Amino acid sequence: MMLLTSALSALWLATAAHGAVQQDAEGNVKSIGLRTHSLNQPYLDSDTQSRWYDFGGDTIIRTDQYIRLTSDRPSQMGNLWSKVPLTATNWEIEVEFKISGKNQLYGDGFAMWLTKERGREGPIFGNQDKFEGLGIFFDTYKNNRPGVVFPYVMAMVGDGRTSYDKDTDGKNQELAGCSARGIRHANVPTKFKLSHFQDKYLKLELQYKNEGEWLLCFETNQPPTIPPVAYLGFTAETGELSDNHDIISINARNLYTTAPPTKSTPGSGKGKKVTDQQTEGSWTWFLVKTLFFFFAVGGAYVGYTAYRTKQQRSHRF
Repeated sequence: MMLLTSALSALWLATAAHGAVQQDAEGNVKSIGLRTHSLNQPYLDSDTQSRWYDFGGDTIIRTDQYIRLTSDRPSQMGNLWSKVPLTATNWEIEVEFKISGKNQLYGDGFAMWLTKERGREGPIFGNQDKFEGLGIFFDTYKNNRPGVVFPYVMAMVGDGRTSYDKDTDGKNQELAGCSARGIRHANVPTKFKLSHFQDKYLKLELQYKNEGEWLLCFETNQPPTIPPVAYLGFTAETGELSDNHDIISINARNLYTTAPPTKSTPGSGKGKKVTDQQTEGSWTWFLVKTLFFFFAVGGAYVGYTAYRTKQQRSHRF
């Protein structure tokens, strides 16, 4: 009986684990949630604090709506930083955000960070210059970059010594990027998804044209080196021009199987569609085999117990 109970417990745990993960189109286990770096409504605990994140600057929290890094007012600067570093080697971070405002001229934008240091305000979308790590910039105001349509999304890898050139919108510091016209005041929930697999790929996808449709911003099979201990952060800044920069939700996941892309297209920005699919067959077959195995073991155990009981009775007489 104890063996059967253990078997059913193991089967239940397998089912629960299956429900906690996502799968790619080939049926391979792809990811599992990272609670330490995810943030959803109502954002705050009962003591009006967040267990996993710190808020600073001009950030405003509406527990039923958003985390507003900057309001649509000049000279604002807000930030949101994880309290613990992201130590996962392979990860995926999906963020719902919103950029909005009432003015025809607007700026400056917001950024996502994975950096060695945290919580240091500065001139680069509200964060310090000469950072060490990875920055993803959602730049809504064009300074001087001919031939590029704004808003523009770009990645920069900081070595702790190189400055971001604001006057040229980071042209010479860009790792990869794409134009994203329509990402401000979009008619669908705006999201981005950054996926990193060490030594295999770095990929950024955007959702802002149609709900459920991911557009490839950039993809490279030569990912940059990110500090092994890096904090996840979000910052925003306004100058003379302004906008609301809101974070709606953050969902971080740990990737633990390889699924490298077939080719590298750094800075393509061509709007390639990427769809998410899930395959249940392999897991279903695994659970069926597991169930049969435990029943077989349980049947053998019951048979062996009956045999021992019969032998004990025969010895008595």
